[in-house]
Amino acid sequence: MKEEIEKYLQQVSDFSSVNAEEIEQFRIRFLGKKGIIPGLFEAFRTVPPEEKRELGQWINRLKEAAQSRLEQLKQQAAAGTKTETGTIDLTLPADFMPLGARHPVSIVLNQITSIFSKIGFTISEGPEIEDDWHNFTALNFPEEHPARDMQDTFFIDEYPPVSLRTHTSSIQIRVMEQTKPPIRTLLPGRVYRNEAISARAHCFFHQVEGLYVDHDVSFADLKQTLYYFAREMFGEDTAIRFRPSYFPFTEPSAEMDIHCNICGGAGCNICKYTGWVEILGCGMVDPNVLDNCHISSKDYTGFAFGMGIERIAILKYQIKDIRLFFENDLRFLKQFSAAL
Repeated sequence: MKEEIEKYLQQVSDFSSVNAEEIEQFRIRFLGKKGIIPGLFEAFRTVPPEEKRELGQWINRLKEAAQSRLEQLKQQAAAGTKTETGTIDLTLPADFMPLGARHPVSIVLNQITSIFSKIGFTISEGPEIEDDWHNFTALNFPEEHPARDMQDTFFIDEYPPVSLRTHTSSIQIRVMEQTKPPIRTLLPGRVYRNEAISARAHCFFHQVEGLYVDHDVSFADLKQTLYYFAREMFGEDTAIRFRPSYFPFTEPSAEMDIHCNICGGAGCNICKYTGWVEILGCGMVDPNVLDNCHISSKDYTGFAFGMGIERIAILKYQIKDIRLFFENDLRFLKQFSAAL
């Protein structure tokens, strides 16, 4: 039995691996319930009394060697495929690292900014917590306007009014207060509205707005800019229409629709069964807004537009539920890995 134990001691000493499965097989072979060492202890019962002292020492030596070697192997595996000599084993297979995927909102935002940057628009940012002046008053919102009501806005403080911004138009005010015309900038960011969550609406989402202020800016400039954007984003054959609308901070105002590419115009829940989907609001900057920012409305004109990034992504990728953007379901997000 002594010679057999010496053979096992050599095997324990020679064994080396950082593979978790192989290490577990080593443990089972020597230390498992039906392993070599428990088997030796079982056979030890039949050893003559005069041999028990010496053989017991040999079996305990084997047990300690196996336990010590097992602990070393586990530590080496955890430390990152290092062998007993401290060098990296280059023969080991590499761990597979799956590629991630950029979020569709990020993809679409990058596409939007890329399109407008080609015609001279820069990027401006601002705070998500805003005061009443930048979020409402300077943008020509009357005190009785429903957007100031608690049903639409998440207020943080009542006096003085402080809220989560309801649109990135607040950044327009900050830019016009700090910059002299000409101004040509995009204003992306997250916005918050106290709305019921559904397939078409959420209590927070992402916007990107545009502002252009200079001498002799016209509504024709606005239309051509947005025609350029829509055809770059959705294709040259995209059907586009403008409808008169109302916004407190623009006059005249309009909404721009494109033909619904989810249902092909047949009607669905996204286009409210009309065949058309609104993608943005726009208009000429109201003279009161320019004057509030100390820009002379007699010398300058401008246009502004704003769109929901999720709305563009819904149409771009034919997604039927806005809530999918915020659930972090990897099965959904992995579909966009090809767009990296």
